[in-house]
Amino acid sequence: MRKILPSLFFFLVTACYSYAEEPVGLDDKIDAAFGKLTGPFVSGIFSKISINGYDMQWIVLWLALAGIVFTCVFKFINITGIKTALKTIKGKYTPDDAPGQITHFQALATAVSGTVGLGNIAGVAIGIALGGPGVAFWLFLAGFLGMATKFAECTLGVKYRKIDEDGTVRGGGMYYLKEGLKDRGLAPLGVVLSFLFAIFCILASFGGGNIFQVSQVTAQLVNITGGQEASFFATNQWVFGLLLAVMTGLVILGGIKSISKVTGSLVPVMCIVYVVSALLVIFLNIDRVPGAIGTIISEAFQPRAAITGGILGAIFWGVKRSTFSNEAGIGSAPIAHSAVKTNKPASEGLVALLEPFLDTVIVCSMTSLVLVIGMEFDGDTANYVLNGQNFTLGEDPGWGLGIQMTSLAFETVHSSFKYILFACVFLFAFSTLITWSYYGLQAWQYLFGESKLVGTIYKVIFCLIIIVGSSASMGNAVDFSDASLFAMALPNLIGVYLMIPIVKGELKSFMEHVKSEDAKK
Repeated sequence: MRKILPSLFFFLVTACYSYAEEPVGLDDKIDAAFGKLTGPFVSGIFSKISINGYDMQWIVLWLALAGIVFTCVFKFINITGIKTALKTIKGKYTPDDAPGQITHFQALATAVSGTVGLGNIAGVAIGIALGGPGVAFWLFLAGFLGMATKFAECTLGVKYRKIDEDGTVRGGGMYYLKEGLKDRGLAPLGVVLSFLFAIFCILASFGGGNIFQVSQVTAQLVNITGGQEASFFATNQWVFGLLLAVMTGLVILGGIKSISKVTGSLVPVMCIVYVVSALLVIFLNIDRVPGAIGTIISEAFQPRAAITGGILGAIFWGVKRSTFSNEAGIGSAPIAHSAVKTNKPASEGLVALLEPFLDTVIVCSMTSLVLVIGMEFDGDTANYVLNGQNFTLGEDPGWGLGIQMTSLAFETVHSSFKYILFACVFLFAFSTLITWSYYGLQAWQYLFGESKLVGTIYKVIFCLIIIVGSSASMGNAVDFSDASLFAMALPNLIGVYLMIPIVKGELKSFMEHVKSEDAKK
C-alpha cells in the first residue's frame, strides 16, 4: 500500500500537467485532462436518434422501455409486491441459517445508500433546469416503472451469486449474465455480456458512484465557505477531495460487512434529516403547493420553453434523472443484494423493488416540489427567479449546476438551510462513495482475480479518483457520470430480457413459500 499510493498519485498529477492546455491551477489541470480522456466515451454512449425533430439519446429510450415491459410481464408487481416486501424485510420468510452475509434490511440499506445520493438532490435540479418543471412528473412515473425492473435484476443477482468457502458472497450482473444465459443455452453471449458489464461497472464506480458525488458536495462546500470569490476551497478543491479520499479509504478497507454497518447507520439518519428538511420547506410554503403541483402536471405535457425540447425533452430528462438516481436497469444494485441471507432469490427481488419507491417516488418527488415551489416564472416565458437569482429553462445555470439550485430553493425558508443541506449532501455523497466502491471492486475482481493485492490496487485507484472528482468541472463530471452509469444498462437489460422465464419461476416458488408460511400462523 505504501509503495502503490505515492506512485499512483505521482502518475495522476503528472498526467494532469501533461494534458492541460492552459496551465492555471492544479484543479484546472486535472479537469482539462479529465475532459480529454472521457470525451470520446461520453459521445459514444450518448449517441442520438431524432424523434419529431428532437434528438433523443437511444440509451434513455432503452431504459424507459424496460420499465414498461417488466411492469407488464410481472403484472404490476411494483404495486402488488409491496406488502410482501415489507414483511420480508422483517425476516418473516427467511430462516436464520440461510446462506449469505447480511440481513434483508442491511442489503436494502447498502443498496439504497448507493442510489439515494446526490442524484436525488443535484440530479433532480439538473433535470428541471434543462427540461422544465414537468420533468418531475416523468421522473415520478419512471421511478414507479423502475420498481419492476429492479425486482427482476435483483432476483437474478441472488439466484446466480457465488459463495466462497469462507462465506464471502460475490454477485451482480457479471455473474448472472454469464451463468444465467448459460442456463438458457446462450453461453457465448453470456460471456461477452458479462465482460462488457464488468468493464462498464468499473467505469461507473469511478463516474456516477464517485466523481459526480464528490463534485457536487465540493460545490456546496465552496458555497457555504464564502463562494467562488472568497472560499479557500474555490481554488483548492483537491484539498477537500484528499480528505474525503482518506475517510473513504478507512471504511472500504473493511469489506462488505464494514460497509453495511456504516450504511445501515447513515442511511436512516441522512434520509430522515433530508426528508424532514424538505417537509419543513413544503409546510412553510403550503399555500404554494397546489400551484406547484399544477405547474408540474401542466408542464409535463405542455412545457413553456421550446428550448427544452417540449414534451419529449421533459420525458427525456425525467427518465434520465430517474435512472441516474435509482439505477433501475443499470445492474448495480444486484451486487449489494447478492450478499443477503436468503434461500429464495425472489424474496430479495421484492425487497429491492422498494429502492426506486424510496429513492425516486418519495425523495426525488420531494426535491422536485421544493424546487418548483421556489421558482417564480416571468409570465409565460422560460425565465424564472429562484431566491433572487435569475435563470432560464434549458440553459446551463453555470457554476454549481444542480446543487446550487437546490440550495437556493432550501434557502427560501432561511439562509441557514444551506448548512443543513451541506450535511445532507455530505452524508449522501459519502454513503454512495463507499457503496459504489464495493460495486466496482466486485467487477474489478471478476476481471482481474480475487487476491488481496488486486483488491487493494482498485481501492487505492478509487480513492485517488475522489481527488479528480473534487476538481472536475460540473459539465465534465455530469457527462462522464451519466455515460459510465448508463453504459451498464446495455448488456444488463439484454440479459434480463432473455432470463424472464427464470425470474418468473423464482417468483412462483417464493410466493408458494409465502403462502405456506402464512398458513402456519
